[in-house]
Amino acid sequence: MTPFGFTPGNSDDSNEPVDFAAMMQQMQQQIQEQFSKLGINGPGFTGSTEPLPKNIVRDTAKKFTTAQGSSPIGANDVAEIEQAISIAELWLDEATFFPKSPNTGNVALARTDWVDTTLAGWQTTVEPLALGLSSAIGELLNQASFGEGEVGETSADEQPQMQIPVGMIATLLRSFIGSLIATQLGQSIGGLAASVTGTHDVGLPLVEPVYPALVPQNIDEWGQDLNIPMDEVRIFHALRESAVARLFAHNPWLISYIRTAISDYGKGIRIDIDAIQRQAQEVFDNASQEGKEFDPTNPESFNIALNEGIFTPDETPAQRAALTKLETVLALIDGWSEEVVTLAAGDRLPNLVALQETLRRRRATSAPAQQLFATMFGLQVSPKLAREASTFWKAVREVRDIEGRDRIWSGILPTSDDLLTPQSYLASIEIPDDLSGL
Repeated sequence: MTPFGFTPGNSDDSNEPVDFAAMMQQMQQQIQEQFSKLGINGPGFTGSTEPLPKNIVRDTAKKFTTAQGSSPIGANDVAEIEQAISIAELWLDEATFFPKSPNTGNVALARTDWVDTTLAGWQTTVEPLALGLSSAIGELLNQASFGEGEVGETSADEQPQMQIPVGMIATLLRSFIGSLIATQLGQSIGGLAASVTGTHDVGLPLVEPVYPALVPQNIDEWGQDLNIPMDEVRIFHALRESAVARLFAHNPWLISYIRTAISDYGKGIRIDIDAIQRQAQEVFDNASQEGKEFDPTNPESFNIALNEGIFTPDETPAQRAALTKLETVLALIDGWSEEVVTLAAGDRLPNLVALQETLRRRRATSAPAQQLFATMFGLQVSPKLAREASTFWKAVREVRDIEGRDRIWSGILPTSDDLLTPQSYLASIEIPDDLSGL
């Protein structure tokens, strides 16, 4: 059987040198034809040296966003969003130690604008995963060397087959896997564009410099059927958006902290070929039982395989620790935002409780960060952890004050266990007046 289902030509002389350039061109053409059937241009064996090809992420995200509909921004949209953010910033001055961040871009975004605005941030955030997987593939191939250092090398009693250098196969796999991850990320971004309410709704640092911006179309849809005035809904989301923008703008180390957790996970990726073979067999068997056929040359089959986890490596303890750190910091950001918004709004938003309950209910099933990280990491951010974080931040404020609460971001962040015991956490980070016993 010819590797990957591709043929080097129709030569009857098996000893004739293989035209690798022609073979690679054929492979690329077939893969791109398959992606075109899915309505996606570009992915496949692209020949790109990028671990996460930007053009594929952008084109896929834009395609999905456009398919769901993106209303243009009108003058009324801009005026309403600017007013909501202006009110939110005024109220936040009383509720957080972090000052207002200067606006450096459009504050009212169409869905397609949101994709363009956050794309660089997504690229930076997810690229370490693609790098980690590419490195793992290279390491796997170098260790295995395909048995004898060449693909297609056989024993004396078998028919001679073409030989493909390991380096070439590694390059092809890196290109293909990078394209698959880029396509998956583009689909995730495109899906999120239909529901996110602002640039910081996902709780990740996606814009630089940091400033608040909202998506009017999604906010209008979010507030439908709530029987709550849209002015209140807009101010509620403006408070959330502006609060997180202040947090990221004045704690740049926090941005590095989040990205380092993702990078640590990516660096720890190792591929267990035996586990993949077992998982792949299960996918093939399940596909057969459902009347489906797994075609290794078909990108749709590969997407199904990725979703089934056949390329998901076993997590190391270090990776699990990185994911726990990421899950906790996302919950801390979400909980801090809720505490600050509650304090800022006070009794000025009559429907605040209903708005927060609606947010919690929707986040429990379809939170933006949950959607993305469940797809890319298999990480489930617990809504319970976010609620515990909100209670934690409130307790810290009551013991100290607003400044004391917010200064915790510049020190040692609490663990998930600390969220249940804020008093003990505060005691653990206090520096004693008398250091003579140390």
